[in-house]
Amino acid sequence: MPIKPTTYQGPPFYLFNGHLETIIPSLYRKIDGLNYLREKISTPDNDFLNLDWSKVGSRRLLIISHGLEGDSERHYVRGLAKLFNNNQIDVLAWNNRSCGGEMNLQPVLYHHGADYDLKTVISHVVDKYDYEEIFLTGISMGGAQTLNYLGKNSEDLPAQIKKAAVYSTPCDLPSSAATLKSRRNIFYKKRFLGKLKDKMRRKALQFPDLIDLDLLEQVQDFDSFDTLFTAKLHGFEDARDFYQSASPGPWIEKVTIPTLIVNALNDPLLGEECYPVKLAERKSEIILEMPKRGGHTGFILSKDEFTWAEYRFLRFFLEE
Repeated sequence: MPIKPTTYQGPPFYLFNGHLETIIPSLYRKIDGLNYLREKISTPDNDFLNLDWSKVGSRRLLIISHGLEGDSERHYVRGLAKLFNNNQIDVLAWNNRSCGGEMNLQPVLYHHGADYDLKTVISHVVDKYDYEEIFLTGISMGGAQTLNYLGKNSEDLPAQIKKAAVYSTPCDLPSSAATLKSRRNIFYKKRFLGKLKDKMRRKALQFPDLIDLDLLEQVQDFDSFDTLFTAKLHGFEDARDFYQSASPGPWIEKVTIPTLIVNALNDPLLGEECYPVKLAERKSEIILEMPKRGGHTGFILSKDEFTWAEYRFLRFFLEE
């Protein structure tokens, strides 16, 4: 039964639409009582990645991939980390290049298709540590990276990786990118674009001949930003080529381990193609769950430290 009925009954009454379900937790949710130990590792192209560990002495490990302009400190990362630690599972939250408080060295940043960095993280864990079971999880962009990794590496996936789960994930990146053109999503466009432009200014300090800051100031939408900067830095032709190439959609078909996808139907940042219903109906490894409510990285419960999605992932990894 690859399409599962959901148990999520919805958020508290005051979060009465998908935008509030998205924005309020992002601004105000805090998770205390979690302390990371940082490890820095090298990448094959002479850059680095910062890994934040929270260990409880387990032989099981959860690896978390964060969302766009997020890091290991985001509420949805810390919530998962604390809940899984409470259930005696080690956690590794890795930070994409330029995220986590330290600018990377190379003239690149990160994107939805940067599964090669997730592969570097996983290879490091498998080579250095002795975990019997590894679970992969990703939120939003991190979910896309996780699905890309699972599909592209399906034939040589480390045996320790047993299951994966993602939520609020743009399974079809062109469809998700199109939502940011909507007037109702102008808040998200301005917020994400502002953060990315700030990061590009910092990257220009390292590589002043590579980035045209005057051109950057003229950018007002994601198509322009991704064509002039994301695509240029990462070897794509333009925004359209980037969205198509980085999208996990074509790779989900190749996933070989049980993988849960939870996308709320009222997620303001997911287009219709981000709900792979037909694929889930015929592919036993893909379990699709589509709650009516939840927003984007929301799924808040009344008077509970953790979200429904975090409990859902724990149950999926340990019980199902």
